[in-house]
This record gives sequence, structure tokens and C-alpha cells, in this order.
Amino acid sequence: MKTKLTQCVLAAVIAGLTMSAAQASTTLRMAHFWPGASGVNEDILQVWADTIAEESGGDLSIQVFPSGTLAKPDSIYEAAANGIADIGATAQGYTAGRFPLSQIVELPGVASSATQGACVLQSLYDDGHLASEYDDTRPLFMFTTGPGGIHTIGTDVQTPADLEGLRIRRPTAVAGQMLENMGANPVGMPAPDIYTAMQRGVIDGLSFPWEGLKGFRINELVSYHTEVPFYTLVFVATMNQRTYERLSPEQQAVIDNNSGMKWAEKAGAVFDRIDVEGKQEAVEAGHTIREIENPLENPDWQGPLEAGIETYLSELEERGLSQAREVYEAALVASASCAGPQE
Repeated sequence: MKTKLTQCVLAAVIAGLTMSAAQASTTLRMAHFWPGASGVNEDILQVWADTIAEESGGDLSIQVFPSGTLAKPDSIYEAAANGIADIGATAQGYTAGRFPLSQIVELPGVASSATQGACVLQSLYDDGHLASEYDDTRPLFMFTTGPGGIHTIGTDVQTPADLEGLRIRRPTAVAGQMLENMGANPVGMPAPDIYTAMQRGVIDGLSFPWEGLKGFRINELVSYHTEVPFYTLVFVATMNQRTYERLSPEQQAVIDNNSGMKWAEKAGAVFDRIDVEGKQEAVEAGHTIREIENPLENPDWQGPLEAGIETYLSELEERGLSQAREVYEAALVASASCAGPQE
């Protein structure tokens, strides 16, 4: 009888310890808009989640919700700020006007690769130039696409004049201003909506980096590509501040160890790799590819792009952001010191 009682007590103790361990572990929800099968999800965000789980010894786990399943693309940042998601990864430009200083990195001539762009953006944040734009969340790391070009269904774009009247999807208002200066009709929509919009003839083309053409299967629909690097799209992976504060010191240390420049550089390297893959898809499909090198020095493209830069900076100053040009100059300085992709 005593033996049975002892066994019952022991079993209860073990069960109690198991329950306590289970209660001690924490699951965080991450929302983002990239497809689940995309390289961004699989090779950046899921790898980050797996790293958190591994370094915490399973004490922290990240449940990833791709494709806007937890929050719509234009609501992901607010979802992280409000606690609907514990972590959100999104494009700052999807919340129009919310991150004007961060979007200075989108201007042409700031970055020539995703690795460089991520370094520039993270450097500006680390140096305090952008901190006020994220005071309602806890940024983990920042990153960018490589330079975006123009891709169309049936128009061979060689000069801005070829864009006249074309409905071109723009990723952000910054890129939209550039497209408008070139004569196009910019159309705003989240990336996940592009494929269907092109199928239905709602748009004639889009502005996208090569990575996006691969990740969202756009190479299936377009035939012409103009490599005119006129913008870079910026992103942030950020955490709800209250969620972070509820973590144990050990859990916070794991998050902190996987934040900042280390992961900005990892993300940039993935984007650069997928850019190569996306372009190779177009090459193998026999698409027409035009390359416009140094568009800020090209007589056809220089005018509208320089006008777009000046318009954006002037608009920020008119909004009371007197530091806009200072941040732009800091971005150019960071660009010169940030390494490009490794050969």
C-alpha cells in the first residue's frame, strides 16, 4: 500500500514539474506578408524563429503566420504595436507616411544591393536617426530589398517615355512619386495582390526587385524587365514592447542576441541571393531584359529621379521634419561604409 502511495506521490510530483516546465515555455506569434514557400519566409524569418527556439533551449518558440494570415499586410506594424501579434515583419511603406525618415533609404542612389541597404537602414536606426519612428514597438532588425526595377507584361521599357500612361504597381508612395515623374500611372496595392491584379488586367506592370518576382511568381506573367535601380524597399521586424517586458531575463537575452546588425546582414544576404535566382528565372524563360546602369547619370532617367529625391526631401521639411536632409546625408555616408554583397 505504501509502495503504491509513494508511486502516486512521485507521479504527481513529476506531473507537476512537467506542467511547470510547460508553463515556463513561451510561444510568440509572428505576422508577415511573404508567402510561406518564399525564400524570405523560409530562409530569414523561419530561420530566425528556429534560432530563437534553439538558443532558448525550447523555452521560447515562435509561431510564424505568413501571407497576411494573422494581420493584413498594411496592418502588420500596428498589430505588433497593439499586441495582436507579438512580432511583426513588414514594409514600412505599407503604412503611408508613418515612417518618412526610414523611407529615405528607399531613394535612388542610396543602396545598390540588399546587403548594403540593410546595413544602411540598421546603421541609421542604431545611430539614433530613426528611433522616434519606432517608439511604440521594440525593433529587432531592419533590412531591405535589392534595387527595384520595372517589369511589364507587353511593353519594352527603354526610356521613361515608354512608361507614359502605363498602370504600374508601386510598392510605396516614395517609389510612386518616381514612377509618376517618369510618366507612369502608379497603382498602390500590397505585394500579395499583384498576381491576381495582373491576371485581370488591372495593371500593366510593376516595380519590384528580382527577389519579389520569384517569391510572388510574377515571372510567370511578365515578359519585359528594365533594370533601372530607382528605389529600395525597406522592412522592419519588430516586437510588441509589453511582450518583451513579460519575458524572463534569460528569454530577453536570447531575443537581444538575435537582434540588430547581425540579422540585418543575414537578411540582406538572403535577398541578394534570391535576386540572382529571380533574374535567372527570367533569363531561362527568354524574357527581354534591359539594363540601365547608373540611372542618376543617365540623360534619360536622371531628370525624373533627381526631381523625385528633391520632392521627397522637400515634402518632409514641409511636414516639419527639418532633419530630413541630415538623415539623407547620413544615409549616403553609411552607404559608402557599408559593404556590398560578398562575391
